[in-house]
Amino acid sequence: METWVLITLAAAFLQNIRSVLQKHLKGVMGTTGATFVRFGFGVPFALSFVALLAFGLGYPMPRLNMSFAGWVTLAGLAQIAAQALLIQIFSHRNFTVGTAYSRTEPAQAAVFGLIFLGDRVSGGTILAIAISLVGVVLISVARSAAGASALLRSVFSRTAALGLASGTIFGIAAVAYRAASLSLEGPNFMMQAAVTLLAAIILQTVVMLVWMRLKAPEELGRIRAAWRISALVGLVGATASFGWFMAMTLQSAAAVKALAQVEMIFTFASSVLVFREHVNRLEISGCILIVAGILVLLLV
Repeated sequence: METWVLITLAAAFLQNIRSVLQKHLKGVMGTTGATFVRFGFGVPFALSFVALLAFGLGYPMPRLNMSFAGWVTLAGLAQIAAQALLIQIFSHRNFTVGTAYSRTEPAQAAVFGLIFLGDRVSGGTILAIAISLVGVVLISVARSAAGASALLRSVFSRTAALGLASGTIFGIAAVAYRAASLSLEGPNFMMQAAVTLLAAIILQTVVMLVWMRLKAPEELGRIRAAWRISALVGLVGATASFGWFMAMTLQSAAAVKALAQVEMIFTFASSVLVFREHVNRLEISGCILIVAGILVLLLV
């Protein structure tokens, strides 16, 4: 099995854990605070990754450049916006369905990757994305009455709009992160990914801190009160992001994000085992299609 596949599977598992923890935080703080902890508490861990590679394994630091600065700034700011939208979705529908609306990200990443980087995807990848998207649609209408009218109501709902916007911005962020990492041109995919993560997460932390001081200073106290679980979110989130960045340095963002749909399997498990939410047959059917799409991606 290829390296990027194994890294992506691990990152998807960790991202689901992070999402579960952030949903818990959403109950004790606002969207801004729950978004910040993923970045602010991740800085020490991102710094540790770079230090381990540089001083532990002896890899040289890459030379930074203006192209890197531009791409990482775009990616970092886009990720803040997309993450905030995704957390906001948790307030509208259940955990599984709310997450599913953002799953148009792989298709949008394929478009943005072609536009910005000239990344071309194979027919198998396109088919895999399409099959997975059908699964996402099934999940999105699973709690409404069946039929075309239910589909239309779902597509044009406020939750769908938030999810689609989140998917679009996540797609832009994914491609921009790949561009940032590739612009470093070495010494290897691990160091490129680690430096990209560190630069992005420092930028995101500063931006979020300034925003909270100006717009939501009360969130700072709530974050301090929940520092233990926030630190865990930082660890898991930074590690997952390191995995995403490594995978996207090795492979197109569209392919990585298509495989990342496996996170929905972990999400279903979280919904049932952690949040005690009911999963119906249509949602299970959607999950099966997502798995089928992943198999097509890996085998075709």
